[in-house]
Amino acid sequence: MRTDLDAADEGELVRRVARGDRRAFDELYRRTAPWLEVRLRRRSADPDIVAEVLQDTYLAVWRAAGSFAGTRARDSGGAQGSAVGWLWTIAAHRLVDAFRHRARRGKVPQLELTPSTAPAAEDEVMAARIGQELEQALLVLPPEVRAALRATVLDGLSSREASVLLGVPENTVKSRVRRARIALREALS
Repeated sequence: MRTDLDAADEGELVRRVARGDRRAFDELYRRTAPWLEVRLRRRSADPDIVAEVLQDTYLAVWRAAGSFAGTRARDSGGAQGSAVGWLWTIAAHRLVDAFRHRARRGKVPQLELTPSTAPAAEDEVMAARIGQELEQALLVLPPEVRAALRATVLDGLSSREASVLLGVPENTVKSRVRRARIALREALS
């Protein structure tokens, strides 16, 4: 049965989890937790928040797998990316919730806005798909503008959620995203 799980994509694993398959849940965790932890660490330097969000995410996956499996069954079979995207959406919302909880207690972690020495895997994939022109235009953007664009466009967070994540007012997020879009439009035209 192990090879059966190895052959299943993440969407199939989630559907099996919805039926209460603990081994499918373990396999889904084994495949996705390292990737998810890296993404969360890019957004929070606090290891306690990352651990809490990971735990809450997989608890939510165990409890809500039926909602994913039900919608995907009607949509002519869920693709692997859909399951991973669903998982990231849960984690991103849990991360925002954790930041809100900390903010209420007066301890808001700040997102490091210094450029990294090595590009993230997401950035490499995005550059490969869209082209070098967009990559160059993104690199010219200030780090805080790039962070706002990443949170709202790549991670799909609302302006309000991005403001909590980035520790800035909601209108600041909106103006940074607008600046990014104008700069990208000018660079690519």
